[in-house]
Amino acid sequence: MIRIYFSLILIVIAHSLSLAQKPADSLKKDSTKHLAGATVRGYLIEQPVLSVPASVSVLNPAQLNLQPQNSLVSAFNTVPGVRMEERSPGSYRLSIRGSLLRSPFGVRDVKIYYDEIPLTDAGGNTYLNAIDVNSVQGVEVLKGPDGSLFGANSGGVVLISPVNRYNDSSHLWAEVNTGSYGLFHENTGLQSTSGNNQLNINQAFQSYGGYRQHSYMQRNYVQVADKLRLSKNDQLKVLGFYSELSYQTPGGLTLAQYQADPQLARLPTKAVPGAIQQKIAIYQKMLLGGVVNQWQLSDRIKNVTALFGSYVDFANPFITNYEQRYESTYGLRTYFELSGRPATVINWKVNLGLEWQQTNSDINNYGNNMGVRDTAQTLDKINTNQHFIFARYLADVGKRLHVEAALSLNFYDYDFRNVYPNNEASFTNRNFTPQLMPRLALSYQFTNNFIWRASVSRGYSTPTTAEIRPTDNLINTNLKAEDGWNYETGFRLRNADESMFLDASVFYYRLNNAIVRRLNPDETEYYINAGGTSQPGFELYFTDWIIRQNKVDFIRGLQINESVTLNKFTFSNYEDATTNYSGKQLTGVPAEVFVTSVQVKFPGDLYVFVEHNYTSRIPLNDGNTVYADHYNLLQAKAGWEHPVGHKTRLGIYAGVDNVLNEKYSLGDDLNAVGNRYYNASAPRNYYIGLKVRL
Repeated sequence: MIRIYFSLILIVIAHSLSLAQKPADSLKKDSTKHLAGATVRGYLIEQPVLSVPASVSVLNPAQLNLQPQNSLVSAFNTVPGVRMEERSPGSYRLSIRGSLLRSPFGVRDVKIYYDEIPLTDAGGNTYLNAIDVNSVQGVEVLKGPDGSLFGANSGGVVLISPVNRYNDSSHLWAEVNTGSYGLFHENTGLQSTSGNNQLNINQAFQSYGGYRQHSYMQRNYVQVADKLRLSKNDQLKVLGFYSELSYQTPGGLTLAQYQADPQLARLPTKAVPGAIQQKIAIYQKMLLGGVVNQWQLSDRIKNVTALFGSYVDFANPFITNYEQRYESTYGLRTYFELSGRPATVINWKVNLGLEWQQTNSDINNYGNNMGVRDTAQTLDKINTNQHFIFARYLADVGKRLHVEAALSLNFYDYDFRNVYPNNEASFTNRNFTPQLMPRLALSYQFTNNFIWRASVSRGYSTPTTAEIRPTDNLINTNLKAEDGWNYETGFRLRNADESMFLDASVFYYRLNNAIVRRLNPDETEYYINAGGTSQPGFELYFTDWIIRQNKVDFIRGLQINESVTLNKFTFSNYEDATTNYSGKQLTGVPAEVFVTSVQVKFPGDLYVFVEHNYTSRIPLNDGNTVYADHYNLLQAKAGWEHPVGHKTRLGIYAGVDNVLNEKYSLGDDLNAVGNRYYNASAPRNYYIGLKVRL
């Protein structure tokens, strides 16, 4: 099959090149290339990836740098079990193990943190597209439900690092790249380390004309992070960003339109105007900021406290209406850590903490008169409160057995009031029953290089504000939270010099009261609880630096990577008035994804990176009567990075995306009215860039 062919051909080429090198060279160590030695901070303390008893993936700055510098999509899709889509430039969707079911656009059912600050608001929505890709200096993905430490979610958790914690030097940098379809992206930054203070400032501007009609996007972005060591035991961080994003949305096409001219925007009909006529678009301004204090009270007691807030001004002229939202969020996250006294047999830690968030939303719908806000249709206020208390115990027994037990108690409620047309005088409350979310996990280190792990955890995800009050402008107080149990086991393996790393896992997640999107004939949406889902899956990640730091031969470095996602996600006990969908494949989720890459380093600081992504066909509606075809995406990037003078480093790179010129869609509209499922992605396209570091 094609996917196997591409994966094997890249691996065979890599191994063939390695045979030409001297064995002694391949044994030389290079600490920058030991992915197995990477650490994660997601579980409140820094731990080696090898021993973490959970399904965790890390994207470090070196890995992010190999990907195209204009979008997070390609980098996220190298992580097994993760699917990121971009229906049109700037319109992100992110799912972990199938959670895309609830997200026609945006990010829901995945909890995302910006450092220690929740980027996900109390209403369950995340404006991930607000962040510039070059301002992300690291990503940790915690797969599977993990509400024991992070509150309500049934998809997983993503932790974004805005600053590279492995680099504390003072430096300036600037980068600019340009490419096909009017791409332009520039990024400048400063990191200044002086005494007890480290200041990091980053600025970016990006614009892109887009492959399709009516798909222009533009983002202005400024980010600041200041870390101050107040004393030997007390550290304060102040961080935040301002983002101003706008992008046009071309809308979905029917199959006939997609095959005839995939560049078209949604066409008008006799009854409904098209995307260009209605000037449908997103205008989004976001300000987020907070302070994070880490205080070592004693040798055994530590506290981390974050105070944060955000404000979002969001407007969406759509085909049928003009939506405007004003959302303000504020909150607190704090936890204590108590460490046991150093012992020879058992080392333990206990964490106790809470997270509290309040989001107040004004959600208003008006008529859309060709992109201009018209008369009021419905004006609502929704105030959402979400908070939870959490505790965790972890212990290392005999430096072999690692055990973690965690539990959270979750609270969620919202108040709503219709301002127009009902002019309600008071708020109505919808309160959810408090829920316990446990997690039990363990890993056992059979040898220094082989660890087996297992875990069981409960997922619980309340409906988001956008699902409670969707585009049909009706507040749905009957929508229930979804919940389920996830069972998982796997192992991690590395070689003696830590240049090779293998991570494999199998899991089974049973979800109840799954929240599913439905569309009315006028294309306004609403949500229902639709039975459940059965989600068994297998994930594998493999990386190997076959050649490292070779300073003699033509091939100076050689790395291969393989990411595999296999699943059989289906609906269970899901039916409506006319159809039983039980046993159907989960909408929007491919059953197979293979991502294979090879990185080769040459003399003179030259490098070449090639990546192939095979994604199997994707069901586009709940009945599985329409599928998007499978596709093979091949991308390549070549670059040169070299010192120029004593303190300057210059980098030049060029790349090509969709080398095979595949006709595909990276983000279709699911269960679309009028069979307008398809959002065409760009054919073969190119980019070139320059970066300077002082």
